[in-house]
Amino acid sequence: MASTYTGRDIQVLKGLAPVRLRPGMFIGNTSSTGLHHLFTEALDNAVDEALNGHCDRIHITIGADNSIKVTDNGRGIPVDKHPQSRKNTLETIMTSLHSGGKFSTKSYKISGGLHGVGISVVNALSEFMEVYSRRDGVEWQQNFARGKRKSKLQDLGPTTKRGTTVVFRPDPDIFKDVVFNPKIIKEQAKAKAFLTRGLTITVDDQINGTVDKFHFERGIRDYIDDLVKEKEVITEAPFYFNYDNDLRLETVLWWTTTTDRALFSYANSVYTSGGGSHENGFRHGLTRAVREYMSRQNNQLKKVKGITGDDVREGLVAVLSVFVSGNLEFQGQTKERLNSDIQPQVETVVKDAFENYLLHNRTAAEAIVERIVLAAQAREASRQARQSVRRKSATSRLTMPGKLADCSSNRLDETELFIVEGDSAGGSSKQARDRRFQAVLPLRGKILNVEQASADKIRKNKEIQALSRCIGTGVGDHFDYSRLRYGKIFINCDADVDGFHISTLLLTFFYRYMRELIEKGHIYLAQPPLYRIETKEKKKKRFHYVYSEEDKDKLLENYSVKEVSIQRFKGLGEMNAAELKATTMDPKSRRALQVTVEDAERTNEAFETLLGREPARRYAFIQENAAFVQEIDA
Repeated sequence: MASTYTGRDIQVLKGLAPVRLRPGMFIGNTSSTGLHHLFTEALDNAVDEALNGHCDRIHITIGADNSIKVTDNGRGIPVDKHPQSRKNTLETIMTSLHSGGKFSTKSYKISGGLHGVGISVVNALSEFMEVYSRRDGVEWQQNFARGKRKSKLQDLGPTTKRGTTVVFRPDPDIFKDVVFNPKIIKEQAKAKAFLTRGLTITVDDQINGTVDKFHFERGIRDYIDDLVKEKEVITEAPFYFNYDNDLRLETVLWWTTTTDRALFSYANSVYTSGGGSHENGFRHGLTRAVREYMSRQNNQLKKVKGITGDDVREGLVAVLSVFVSGNLEFQGQTKERLNSDIQPQVETVVKDAFENYLLHNRTAAEAIVERIVLAAQAREASRQARQSVRRKSATSRLTMPGKLADCSSNRLDETELFIVEGDSAGGSSKQARDRRFQAVLPLRGKILNVEQASADKIRKNKEIQALSRCIGTGVGDHFDYSRLRYGKIFINCDADVDGFHISTLLLTFFYRYMRELIEKGHIYLAQPPLYRIETKEKKKKRFHYVYSEEDKDKLLENYSVKEVSIQRFKGLGEMNAAELKATTMDPKSRRALQVTVEDAERTNEAFETLLGREPARRYAFIQENAAFVQEIDA
């Protein structure tokens, strides 16, 4: 049979059509993370004006209609005719990929946007966009929608103001949910204000009726105070350093008594959640400085066999901000990781500066070194305990937990593990699964709260041992991603208070001890239906499975009371195998939520508050939020 594949099958997408066709390539995804990335792009443009000395005020409005308005008092977008596009420059920027003034250092010496893609992507993925430019004593306006021009450039008359205003609302045809989270927007605005001394950012939250103003004269030194305000620190003041040569680098760090660590890194004010060359240089430089200082302190070195980077960073809270001119290179449009070749330079600068600090601040140096030595001793004690367990079990064959119903496939790209609550749900799940690629592990009740437990208690817990053996990677410092046995891991618990609690405990365990599985997209929350609704239509019975109260109410609008019978599922064991398969386990028909980390700081704070060792924080949280609870499942 002759091939029908011809030139007619090749599509040439013009303008911003590629963005609407494949939005994930430009903003990561179309979930909440991608939605808020639109705001980030608009804010970054305004901040770039501030970084280059043209703007000192930014005003953000979160509209009650889910629109965003970002106004700055910068130079305003040019509106003259562009020599290449033959359109006005504002329209060219808003409707063309790879257009902008940041490809060279002529207009922007420092910038977080280097691809000329950001704001045009926001336009492409917005239901509407209005742009105002105030420059040379005149205000101009032009409207757009879904990447296309909707009006010509209009002269609105004279003005004494200058700057740019961008108003947009995300397109519901693209995003699953177009509701912005004011807390995320305020946190981003606050971080930008910390990083740019002299800049004032105001957030007018019309959803909640609040106005917040962020202005920090001490910059990232105010940032570190904010980060450690509820933690116990080991020195009187943080280490702060500012370097400005061919590379601008500013950093501040403080050690705390907790075992958690937090490093917030930025490149040209863009938050690099995935790290990169500047983070690597910072970590290596810090570790080298500590090692070289300790080599001069023989009494300290005798306490431990060796110091690792993890020992140095235990309990550390740090902010790193670099500004690179010209050769800034991010990995992908979402700019989560810095690829610019500055690691050696950052490492040298940080190493020299921190070693000099230790040498000239003896009291602080002794406190820091003692903190690091304690971390190293704890690590060594943990290693010896693990070795002891291994020796005791060396003669026994490593087996999987007895309750695990494993699958026959060993292909990572297709295998799935369902973690279920109790033997009843385990029995139904084992009957409902596809034995070829789906495994089921029933857990007994609520697992240990690892946020509060000691390392020894965690190690001895049978349910955690079972999880660790099933998944195969090991936990904590001995996590080995290459040994992962299942490509997808589903937490499948009952839709009641106990089920939600177990899900939370499991998420805590994965976040604290197998975090890479979350970061690489392997962890999911199964979404079993809440109700089975039987309806009678023309003397025929039909079954409907609904997953929310809203869906239930919508369905019931079409039937009288006599025509329906409603069953509320509170436990997976209440479903028969066929129901469980169709609604929760079959890849073709099930629903599931992929677990992601949108903001590491907020996630860490949530675990500490809700599951940590301080009941007072939990009590305060309940008091503050009890009024917002709309439904309690008793």
